[in-house]
Amino acid sequence: MSLWSRKLEMPTPETALPGRDIKMPVPPIHEVLSEPLTPPFAEPSERIVFGMGCFWGAERVFWQTPGVVTTAVGYSAGLTKNPTYEEVCSGLTGHNEVVLVVYNPELVDFANILTLFWENHDPTQGMRQGNDIGTQYRSGIYVSNEQQRSLAESSKTEFQKALNGAGYGTITTEILLEDEFYYAEHYHQQYLHKVPNGYCGLGGTGVSCPSGITIRD
Repeated sequence: MSLWSRKLEMPTPETALPGRDIKMPVPPIHEVLSEPLTPPFAEPSERIVFGMGCFWGAERVFWQTPGVVTTAVGYSAGLTKNPTYEEVCSGLTGHNEVVLVVYNPELVDFANILTLFWENHDPTQGMRQGNDIGTQYRSGIYVSNEQQRSLAESSKTEFQKALNGAGYGTITTEILLEDEFYYAEHYHQQYLHKVPNGYCGLGGTGVSCPSGITIRD
């Protein structure tokens, strides 16, 4: 299998890299929100994990959202234990580049969070986002409970109708129960705050999500 093909196909348990038992060191505090990056989080709070392509820009979208408690970037929905960035980019871990979003449900509706997800990337591109190509750039929603899953599935159906009307293809977003979230290296956390002019490949379709945005006072 060529390197190009490998980056577009998910590895199997037999071909995936083994990983390691040592966890990635995590900075204690969010560079922008001044909240912890790891549990326990301030209550009330709920969590959701998104894959939207390169995680730098995706994280910035959510830390800028009122009602979001904290965010972190990492790797999820793969096979390798405690992977490194280089391993994820090899295509041999199965992981997606993702952003963990911890939000206060009394301050922001989950509909808001889903709208930001759908409108800030192209969920029809399969194993890529723009010029970023590979399994780690696939679109994904990794829920923490069945209510989130149901709402995510409903929003996917409604957004597909909107995309159809705009001439886009079929949504390829995977919606799964979150497995273990592995934190990315410290230099990736809040990267676009540290490097404001850094690379951001995030871009939406220009199609509005029918669910709309609702923020509670």
